[in-house]
Amino acid sequence: MTASSNSPAPLRLLAVHAHPDDESSKGAATMAKYAASGVDVMVATCTDGSRGDIQNPAVEGEPHPKRDMAGARRLEMESAAKILGIRQRWLGFVDSGLPEGDPLPPLPAGAFATLPLHRAAAPLVRLVRSFKPHVILSYDENGGYPHPDHIMAHRVAVEAFEAAGDPERYPGAGEPWEPSKLYYDRAFSPERFRALHFALEEAGLQSPYAERLAAWLESDAEGHTPPPAAHPTTTQIDCGDFFEVREDALRAHRTQVDPLGFFFAVSAEMQRRAWPWEDYSLIHSRVPQNSRRRTCSRG
Repeated sequence: MTASSNSPAPLRLLAVHAHPDDESSKGAATMAKYAASGVDVMVATCTDGSRGDIQNPAVEGEPHPKRDMAGARRLEMESAAKILGIRQRWLGFVDSGLPEGDPLPPLPAGAFATLPLHRAAAPLVRLVRSFKPHVILSYDENGGYPHPDHIMAHRVAVEAFEAAGDPERYPGAGEPWEPSKLYYDRAFSPERFRALHFALEEAGLQSPYAERLAAWLESDAEGHTPPPAAHPTTTQIDCGDFFEVREDALRAHRTQVDPLGFFFAVSAEMQRRAWPWEDYSLIHSRVPQNSRRRTCSRG
């Protein structure tokens, strides 16, 4: 990731996430690395996470999340932000939940993903204008995966990137500020999954990625090679030294993350050897090519 050579110090990075815990599973090592280097890093959390289910068996019997899931997740988010060394702001919306069934039921009235875009994006536009980030990180059009809140988080991030610098849009939301770059996170990069899968196999360990990779290989054998990613990786942040920080931040989200689960299947040391990066797609840059200042190792 790069920024203008005449940018004021410190540089500022804003990551837009749907729920508390998303920031720790997507781009956490990147944020920790930049924060440690003096970049002012902030996470905007769109929703309260109130409709999340308990994913950690060790938390099943605890009364707080059963009584007040949003309150429990607020405390978890506070702990994770301290571990990552970042700032965090709540945008104030209600978790939409993940609908299940066929056909899918309607989303709860008033939930984040049901709101008109102008209303959902207004708090983020206000935050962009006050925080003045040079770079915004978000999800792709699919939300990284198709959770309705993730898709809406993508939409509001793009809206804020495009609108925050326009004085005619969102009047009363602060003085205009135009971010320099917009990146999409590629936490679910197939290239990364393949590298980690083969690293586990070479070490004689069971891979949690085997079923997914087998489906891709079957498609290849049948001549149905999956199409290339809509937004291929353009930028890799070499942040392996911060993988343990990322794991600690994940563990802080006790209701949502099982410390014996998927996220910890590959040790930090093995990840450093197999795939020491976090991956991004550069979607839009307002920085002239000849005035860029490199702040990462690849892209």
